[in-house]
Amino acid sequence: METGEIKKYIKQVRAEANEDMKMHLGALNEMHAENLKGIREGFIIVNRKLDSHTKILDSHTKILDSHTKILDSHTEMIGELKIDMTGVKDRLGNVEGRLDRIEDKLEIKEVVEV
Repeated sequence: METGEIKKYIKQVRAEANEDMKMHLGALNEMHAENLKGIREGFIIVNRKLDSHTKILDSHTKILDSHTKILDSHTEMIGELKIDMTGVKDRLGNVEGRLDRIEDKLEIKEVVEV
């Protein structure tokens, strides 16, 4: 084979190889694009789900804030009731002391009368 024929043969083989390579790369590109499309769609679905969960969490946060206010109010009322009950216990103690003194006086009167 002569040099010219070899060069011609190499050009022909290179052209065929280039065509095969273009076809192969085109097929890989299409496959890659399809894979990316699937990933993109999955990502969109996940984002939608996260958005809906965010809305749910926001509504739950509002409910919890409301419950916190109610709980704070009840805690305050319980504290006031505790203070009131302490006062009632003190007054009851004073009344019991008076009753004890009255009972003592009555017993003394009964003993004197006998």
